Amino acid sequence: MTQNHALTWLDIPAGHSFGVDTLPYGVFHTAADPHPRVGVAVGDQIIDLPAACRRLAPELAGAVAGPSLDTLLAAAPRVWATLRGALTTWLSDEVYRDLLGGHLIPATDAIMHLPFTVADYVDFYASEQHATNLGRMFRPGQDPLTPNWKHLPIGYHGRAGTVVLSGTEVVRPSGQRRSPDGEITFGPSQRLDIEAELGYVVGRPSTLGRPVALEAFEEHVFGVCLVNDWSARDIQAWEYVPLGPFLGKSFATSISPWIVPLAALEHARVAPPARTVPLLPYLDDEKTPQWGLDIRLEVRLNGHVVARPSFAGMYWTGAQMLAHLTANGASLRTGDLYASGTISGGEPGSLIELSWNGQEPLTLPDGSVRTFLADGDEVEITATAPGPAGTPIGLGAVRGLITAAAPI
Repeated sequence: MTQNHALTWLDIPAGHSFGVDTLPYGVFHTAADPHPRVGVAVGDQIIDLPAACRRLAPELAGAVAGPSLDTLLAAAPRVWATLRGALTTWLSDEVYRDLLGGHLIPATDAIMHLPFTVADYVDFYASEQHATNLGRMFRPGQDPLTPNWKHLPIGYHGRAGTVVLSGTEVVRPSGQRRSPDGEITFGPSQRLDIEAELGYVVGRPSTLGRPVALEAFEEHVFGVCLVNDWSARDIQAWEYVPLGPFLGKSFATSISPWIVPLAALEHARVAPPARTVPLLPYLDDEKTPQWGLDIRLEVRLNGHVVARPSFAGMYWTGAQMLAHLTANGASLRTGDLYASGTISGGEPGSLIELSWNGQEPLTLPDGSVRTFLADGDEVEITATAPGPAGTPIGLGAVRGLITAAAPI
């Protein structure tokens, strides 16, 4: 693994999380050109990728020509690698300064779009710390982990149609709730929560009936994004037995606008935690490329840092989640999104843990007190990972503002 990082003729502040070693992909338009198109963030600018490819790499133009990342996601990994290599060359070789310069747009001028068409959405439950904390809350006196937890990555199938772009307002959901004395009511959730997660974006599809092996992770997953999988804990608590999450989760899932390719995370790869239960062969990654990731998140509530979770200690990796997701022969589609579940290593990535199910209210620096989210609250999740020679790899940000429930 080399520790060298790319140098550039572009004026990028030292330590910028969108340096030449990151190069995340998104979709944007500007007031001057309202057509959505693929862009690559570098420093405080965005490369208009279709225009740049038409001029500098016509053979790649088709992969980035659409109004979304869909065509690029569906391309072969060799296309992903070729495009990233071309971008690095353009930004590091002085000869391209004038050739590329006309296709650089200030990031402040960009209006971002949902970067790809979400085909399916699956959410996992991959943090041992998070699963243990919730088990202690809801099953006191028992083993906090369910008997299956260390044998397989637990997940549920979510709703692709309510995956929304960062910045989209989140309307407080309404649903059925059961009070401690057993009364069943309907109304706005009173226990609206956040879930700081990492999302994996599938590029190449797979064949129905053929599982995807651990070793094939990089052949199918294009990159990662940040996810806030909002959760209405009171609605979820009443509905989830016996079939799992439903209306308490399907109202909104926010994702960051920039998709960071797996290639940018090479220096962030770490071994996952030691397995305390032997794994079945299709999940056993001891002799395969391991995909633990040293990603550090920061969760802000109304501008105040409330948690700094770490992804490095996640029990299940993205490769294992994908292998299990397809173990029954379920096929992948371009644009499938699957997320890690709440990241709670080091510090909890949810309010239900930070307030211990509402029993220990959280006092913010401005003096306000929270157990769960209030209308008008804004949540921002950011993250960075280590890059070559100590450079930071940024994952951007995912934001959401809570608004009052819609009238029934």
